[in-house]
Amino acid sequence: MKNYSIAIHGGAGTLIKGKMTKALETRYKEALDSALETAYAILENGGSAMDAVESAVCSLEDSPLFNAGRGSVFTAEGTHEMDAAIMDGSNLKAGAVSLVTGIRNPISLARDVMEKSQHVFLAGEGAMKFAEKLEYNFEPPEFFYDEFRYQQWQEIKDSDKFQLDHSVKKDSKFGTVGAVACDSSGNLAAATSTGGMTNKKWGRVGDSPMIGAGNYANNKTCAVSCTGSGEFFIRGVVAYDVSCLMEYKGWSLERAASEVIQSRLIKINGDGGLIAVDAQGNIAMTFNTEGMYRGMKNSAGKKEVAIYT
Repeated sequence: MKNYSIAIHGGAGTLIKGKMTKALETRYKEALDSALETAYAILENGGSAMDAVESAVCSLEDSPLFNAGRGSVFTAEGTHEMDAAIMDGSNLKAGAVSLVTGIRNPISLARDVMEKSQHVFLAGEGAMKFAEKLEYNFEPPEFFYDEFRYQQWQEIKDSDKFQLDHSVKKDSKFGTVGAVACDSSGNLAAATSTGGMTNKKWGRVGDSPMIGAGNYANNKTCAVSCTGSGEFFIRGVVAYDVSCLMEYKGWSLERAASEVIQSRLIKINGDGGLIAVDAQGNIAMTFNTEGMYRGMKNSAGKKEVAIYT
């Protein structure tokens, strides 16, 4: 049996430490810990990396604390448009959805795209029709209502501004959620889910559902889930770039992740971070913001749940 491990994130960038109350910090860490332990139990019982990452992301999507699923931010029209992607490193199969509404767990719909359609990426109305065909329950808009998210939107509503939860311009910083895992068979998987940008217009899509940009998994190299300013992660093809440095230069996971986030991304003014795992169960959690909501646990007995550097 090989080493197995899981890493999760709830977004890069943080509330400025002075504004993060002890009670709120505890709530975030408890939500991260719950998702981590649920997913780790799957790996511990011989389950697959795919099941572990889906489970972890579903748990984070169900929490209003994170910008995904139930906690998704408001668009310019006052709706919620969610994106998600999942990838299986054992066979390079992937599924993704974008601009979906009313779906409690977009990551599960992304997995269904992978396993129950002949496609990789479904968006908007087509993705919704696919969900209807699979008899998904559609939650009402009030299910996704969160007072804090609503006030975030009110601050910039009717303007041309949009707000990344973890951008440097604001103190209110949360973001995408994601998970990566290596199971006891050495198979890798990655999953990422997001509610996008506050006040976003024109069907904007970030990196989260894009295979190779915000999410990627390949047993030969690594599994990666990204969080940050999506436009920059798309331009940098960040998740795949980490894999490429490992595959073609023979770099370690840590070196490749650090090069991409601390050097290449910064050169194009991108901010954010990523979590990654390789087939030996090694984990990297690197970011160029003041913090990243994150957690990891492995079969060697190491565990960490943290927010700040």
